[in-house]
This record gives sequence, structure tokens and C-alpha cells, in this order.
Amino acid sequence: MIQILLIVFLLTGLFLLQSKLYQFRWNHALNVKISFLSSEIYEKEVGTLQVVVENAKKLPLPMLMVKFQTDKHLEFEGGKNGVTTDQFYHNDIFHVGSGERVIRNLSFLGKRRGYFRINNIDMSATDLFMYAQFFGSFKPKEDGIYVLPRPYESKDFQLMLQQLNGQMITKRNLYEDPFELRGIREYQPYDDMRSINWKATAKTGSFMVNQKNYTAPKTVRIFLNLEDERILKKEECLEDCIRIGSGLAKYLLEQGVKVSFYCNAPDILTGDPMMKAVGSGKNQMSAIMRSLARLDTGKQAIPFAKLFQKKILSPAENAYTCFISPNDDREYLDLLRRFSELGESFTWFFPQTAGLNPETFPFAIRKNIRILRMF
Repeated sequence: MIQILLIVFLLTGLFLLQSKLYQFRWNHALNVKISFLSSEIYEKEVGTLQVVVENAKKLPLPMLMVKFQTDKHLEFEGGKNGVTTDQFYHNDIFHVGSGERVIRNLSFLGKRRGYFRINNIDMSATDLFMYAQFFGSFKPKEDGIYVLPRPYESKDFQLMLQQLNGQMITKRNLYEDPFELRGIREYQPYDDMRSINWKATAKTGSFMVNQKNYTAPKTVRIFLNLEDERILKKEECLEDCIRIGSGLAKYLLEQGVKVSFYCNAPDILTGDPMMKAVGSGKNQMSAIMRSLARLDTGKQAIPFAKLFQKKILSPAENAYTCFISPNDDREYLDLLRRFSELGESFTWFFPQTAGLNPETFPFAIRKNIRILRMF
């Protein structure tokens, strides 16, 4: 009987000792890291989230539950270990031995564009007998993932891009290239005295002038208007406008054209409107795409005409201007009319929704509209 009591007493002591040991040491030398394997993907593409649990102490963890929170627009494969409300809450259970490192990869679908982070990494662990439970948390990494807007694709849109390219080539006669000579001819009364070729004049005895070659505009300014004052916002139409901007910028940059990009919607991180100065190549492509991903259409955009009037009505030399907007408010149309009166040609990509009829717009604007029907 005494032996039984001793065994019971010993086991109870061991149970209490290990419970106390786990209470103070369960999260010692325990590291949990959750990170995206890629910094960016496009809409409807699959990405991978990696969960790494490392237990560098001698004390094993028979059950460790890792919980994290992220955006509901990242749809995880299977969805068995998660709950979706306004956010997505994911739970994973690990058995981590002494000195063991466990890696688990989770696939997800980027359902819509945005910039997403991991929030609130919480953990709970048990002792050896899974009786007592302990709780803790880890600070997530600051790095998130960009789900970039998928470039808009349709036969009509591809045709519009080809037409835009033709318009830019036609506009070459508006700009002389001072570094390219087409030839030399006799001076005419309307010629600028600065164009006289004095060397040729001395040889021929008559005034001769340089003929400059013409160059097509190599810069395109894109203005994206996401202003929407309606009570029921047409969210998908605004998203299509962003995709059109993505497709337009991608097409132009791949053609070697320099692009600047402006939008009146706030950045989800800074709260500022999008202002991307002129640039070219892959770096400009990445900068524009990431800025488009961070546009917050849930908040009211800054009035377009007020924000960009000065920039638009002071057109950059040797640049072509494109507008993308589903709206037809009076201030916006008036700004386009005034821009047209400056003698500037432009293209307005107009995602038409039910109820908006571009035939009622002024002719100076209507001739520059390219309609993409969304209904």
C-alpha cells in the first residue's frame, strides 16, 4: 500500500514538475516565422505561404497550435483549417520535437488585387500530458504580398491599343527632333534664322536651312479617374478601370515608351493619391503595378478635376495623354473640353456601364473616346 502511495506521489510530483517546467519554458528558444515565398503575384494566380516552426530547446512540444489572420481575398486551398468572416483566420497544429524544425507550405489564390499582410500570430501549446495549456504570440514580419491587377484583356481593347499606337505615330509631325537632320534646302521667309546652315550658305552663296526630322512622342501620361459619388459604388467597374490602366501601362512600357501614371484614389498605406513620375523599363512597370495594387477604392477618391487640373492643362512637351474613367460628371468633362481646346489630342478609355451614354458628350470629347462595354 505504501509503495502504491509512493508511486502515486512520485507520478503526481513528476506531473506537477513537468507542468511547471512547461509553464515557464514552453516558448523558450521557440521561433515561428510566417512569410510569403513571393513578394507579388497577379490576380487569379496561386501563391505560397510558408509556416516555419523551430524548437531549439530540449523540451518537446507535443501540440503547438499556430493561428494567424490575413485578408479574406487570399483564398487558401481546401479551407479546412480556417474561418472566413471579414478576415481569414487560419489554424494549424504542429508536433515539434526537441531541436526540430517543421516547415509547412500553404497554397492560396489571390482573388483580387491588393496589398496583404499577416496579422496577429497567436500560439497555444500544451504540456506533455496535454493537460495544461499555455498562450503566447509572435510579431509578424512587416513584409506582405502584392496581388497585382491583372492587365485587362479583350479583342476590343487590343484593337484600341493598336489604334493608340497609330495615333502616336501620326502625331510625330508635331515634334521636330533637333538631333536628326532630314536634309538642307533654300531659305524661305517663314524659316527661323536659327535654322540657317552657315557652312552650306557659304558654299552655295545662298541662304540654306537645315531640315529637321520628326519624332513620335515617346512619353505617355496616364490619368486614372476613380471618383464615384454614387451611394452604391460600382466596385467591379472601378476594378476594371484599374485593370485597363494595368494593361495600358504594360503595353506601352513593352513598346519602349516612357510612362507616367496618376490616379486620384488614395494609397492604402500612405493615404496619398498615386503620382508616378515618368519612367521606363521593368522598374517602372513594377512601381506602377504595385501602386495600382495599393489603391483603396473603399474610400472616397479626391475630386479629379481639382487634383489634376494644373497638371493636365500644362501639358508636357512631346507627350501623349490617356484618360481612364467610367464617370461623366460635369467637372471632369469640362476639364477634357478645356484640354482639347488647347489643341491637344488624347484618348479616353471609357468602360461604359448601363445608364451612361457617351453620345451626349461634346463632340471635341466624343471623338477621342474608346468605349469598352461592361454590360
